[in-house]
Amino acid sequence: GPSPWHLRHTHRAHTSAAFVTCPNDTVAKDLARGIVERKLAACVNIVPAITSVYEWQGKIEEDSEVLLMIKTRSSKVPALAEYVRSNHPYEVAEVISLPIDQGNPPYLKWIGEVVPE
Repeated sequence: GPSPWHLRHTHRAHTSAAFVTCPNDTVAKDLARGIVERKLAACVNIVPAITSVYEWQGKIEEDSEVLLMIKTRSSKVPALAEYVRSNHPYEVAEVISLPIDQGNPPYLKWIGEVVPE
């Protein structure tokens, strides 16, 4: 018979969590509002004062940043990424997304209700 993995992934996650780093609170709040107003996500959490360590042009950099945790319908991720790219000050904006495999069913249902197909 089918493995548990197969059973779990027959109904692929319809919701995703996306992550975007921002240089400051102003950019973070503007992006968050724009995303929710355009129904590109149901909810955006703004996580202040994160530290990012990364390599850029051959040097190790360390920056204070603000993180957006974005909950949306998986089908909206491409449009979300496009909106962020168009409205983000960074040359290369971080936009990554992960499928939400499991969660509180009413919460996941709410994301689907708020964000149109």
